[in-house]
Amino acid sequence: MSQNPPVDKISRRRRIIRSFEGKALGNRNFTEQIADQFTGTFGSFSFAVLHIYWFVLWVVINDGFIPGVSPFDPFPYGLLTMIVSLEAIFLSIFVLLSQNRAGQVASLREELHLQVDLIAEEEITKVLELLSEIRNKVGIKREDPELERMLARIDTSYIESSLQRQIDAGATSLLRVITPTGLHLGENKPNGSVVKK
Repeated sequence: MSQNPPVDKISRRRRIIRSFEGKALGNRNFTEQIADQFTGTFGSFSFAVLHIYWFVLWVVINDGFIPGVSPFDPFPYGLLTMIVSLEAIFLSIFVLLSQNRAGQVASLREELHLQVDLIAEEEITKVLELLSEIRNKVGIKREDPELERMLARIDTSYIESSLQRQIDAGATSLLRVITPTGLHLGENKPNGSVVKK
């Protein structure tokens, strides 16, 4: 009875990565697909060149450089300004839709990384525990405080609350530095008074 050849771990990892990205792309709704297509088109060099030709032709026609063609949007090109403004609004919407979807995929990927890292931490701690038991069985009596610290399980809730405190402290310090008057806290106003902290 022949056994199946072992699966190449690197190939398997690549398939997982591809399937994750493919699943995220496959779960896009119709508007997200359209937004991605438009964003890809609008972000191309050919789109920029097309606009350059369009603007030059518009200016040449409406400045009367072509004989026999009467200007329909003379300087300051009010119609062109309105068209470009509307285009900018729709371009911004499409880009934001595409970025929102990409942000959701990035959040899922980060959550996946976090879960894998937590599992890896538990496995590494278990391996360290086994090595510590082997060390005791062999008869190594020398104390190793670093190993003892590594054997302690990581308290993720403590790390999360610590990071949240740092984020909150950063936001608070930013608010303390910038005031509605544009002065830094603790500085003297022009009339000699001090902005209170």
